[in-house]
Amino acid sequence: MKIQSSPFGEFEGQPVELYTLENDNGVIVKITTYGGTVTSIVTPDKNGDSSDIVCGFDSLDGYFADEYKANSPYFGCLVGRYAARIKDGKFTVDGQQHQVATNDGPNHLHGGIRGFDKRVWTVEGTSQDDNNVTLTLSLDSTDGEESFPGNLNVVVHYRLTNDNEVRIEYEAETDKTTPLSLTNHTYFNLNGFQDNVLDHVLQLNSDRYLVPDDTNVPVGEEAPVAGTAADFNSPKRIGDAFNELPLGFEHYYAFNKPVGSLEKVAEVHEPKTGRKLEVLSTEPGTLFYTGRYTSDALKRESGAQFGQFRGFCLETSKYPNGPNIANAPNSVLKPGDQYRETTIYKLSWT
Repeated sequence: MKIQSSPFGEFEGQPVELYTLENDNGVIVKITTYGGTVTSIVTPDKNGDSSDIVCGFDSLDGYFADEYKANSPYFGCLVGRYAARIKDGKFTVDGQQHQVATNDGPNHLHGGIRGFDKRVWTVEGTSQDDNNVTLTLSLDSTDGEESFPGNLNVVVHYRLTNDNEVRIEYEAETDKTTPLSLTNHTYFNLNGFQDNVLDHVLQLNSDRYLVPDDTNVPVGEEAPVAGTAADFNSPKRIGDAFNELPLGFEHYYAFNKPVGSLEKVAEVHEPKTGRKLEVLSTEPGTLFYTGRYTSDALKRESGAQFGQFRGFCLETSKYPNGPNIANAPNSVLKPGDQYRETTIYKLSWT
């Protein structure tokens, strides 16, 4: 097990570092302090050939290129204060209505103009033993930042294990009631970007998804997946659903499990390489996104081609628009309460 750091550039006068975590099985994970962003995950395949399986760049400049800024796909970053959309950028907590940025049409998206993905996170420390290497990052978000209430302290532990798990553990505290939904926005392609993700086989433990309105934000209605193209309770090739859903998926699925319990919620297998991704989470659901808006102009410095349907996300999080949906689980954090969530991406290749 190894962990090491190297300079990755500078942002607004702050040095940015890149941390490389490596286990004994050839899994290499790279994370930059800019946005707490996963820039790379390299794994072997069933033949022992290694390749990068996530969208990202090998230099900080890649995240500021005109093509990236114009498309804003949030490759690999930590998202906050609130992942996904908030209807009209409005919510009410403790009897007071708040208006946050509307940076996605009429709605708020992924923390606003300057969300957590556009901040340099502080390194609280690193650690390693025979079975784990860990990078701990923190971020302070002040009362009124992006018009959210409360001074918020966030700590995120990125842990790579010798069981080939990438564990992401989130902690947070606030001094005022505030909406909070943290996620990691990594895009995966288990064939190493040799092709799109339509031949990947997905199994997802969910019997319902949240129905979006005409501005693409859920407002409370749920729809059963049974008998529809959106049903992945049994393993199914992702591309098979595109006959009915030609633009693919941007669906928030509610999991079939108790809220807060850490359980396996999804599995993705790529037949050609044998790579498999298992997802375990304490979160109530996930946004499954197949990259309909990702620009074909985006590629890694190595030439690996990104673009539409060439990466999928399983963004485990609270309900989109949760503060405005009755009975949405744990969509706000109150003073004195501790935010603790865990998501695990477990990798294998056979």
